[in-house]
Amino acid sequence: MLKNVILRLVTGSLAAALLFAQGKQPQPKSQKEVDALNAMFQAADPDSKIKAANTLLQKFADTDFKPLALYIITDAYNNKKDATNTIVFGERLVEADPKSALAAHARIMIATNLAMTTKEFDFDKEEKLGRADKLAKEAIEVVKTAPKFNPGLTDEQWDGAKKGYTAEAYVALGMTATVRKKYPDAIAAYKSAYETDPTNDATLVRLGSAQSSAAKYDDAIATLDKIISKAGVDPAIVNFAKAEKEKAVKMKGAK
Repeated sequence: MLKNVILRLVTGSLAAALLFAQGKQPQPKSQKEVDALNAMFQAADPDSKIKAANTLLQKFADTDFKPLALYIITDAYNNKKDATNTIVFGERLVEADPKSALAAHARIMIATNLAMTTKEFDFDKEEKLGRADKLAKEAIEVVKTAPKFNPGLTDEQWDGAKKGYTAEAYVALGMTATVRKKYPDAIAAYKSAYETDPTNDATLVRLGSAQSSAAKYDDAIATLDKIISKAGVDPAIVNFAKAEKEKAVKMKGAK
């Protein structure tokens, strides 16, 4: 997934993170902080990353690397599918460093989790979906002017990272529209996501599903066939596409 590539670009080493927050050069203030930072960068699984990043924040309250630690925690909870903590720590990151690209991604993770956890008959459905839309739109705007989170990135790498973030924001908007059953809006959002970043095959599955829900069955089948026939696609995504295509074909035949 693109976000994991981005995380590696951010946290590959201490040197890779030296220009993180809005062009300001953060610096460790002691060897012990350097050791804590390296432990955070070297953590291999979500639980270890959360523990190491929290240790850094607790032992070095004035660390210049607070936004980076909060990003690592937010991303780790997101990978654990822990929506509550993803939202909590994502909000802390947005507050700590609102104009950075990683805070933009935190907004996207919050928006995505709000969309995924909001049900049709929730009493606060529109409040949560409205908040998700606001955060996703903010992320699109922040990414446009955000500085590189790693000065070693080439312009091409940075452009790819920004496109990936923007596409994820459009996906979040498509998800909120789907929860609202506003399928034309969902279709438009997923198309924008795919046009922005055509490397994300899962977006086409979401688009095909939305087209099917909008009774655009021929469009859905054509979209899903692109994934099914494309070489090198994750087998799990291909299986989802086949299942969605089967549903579209059945619904078309039932008309």
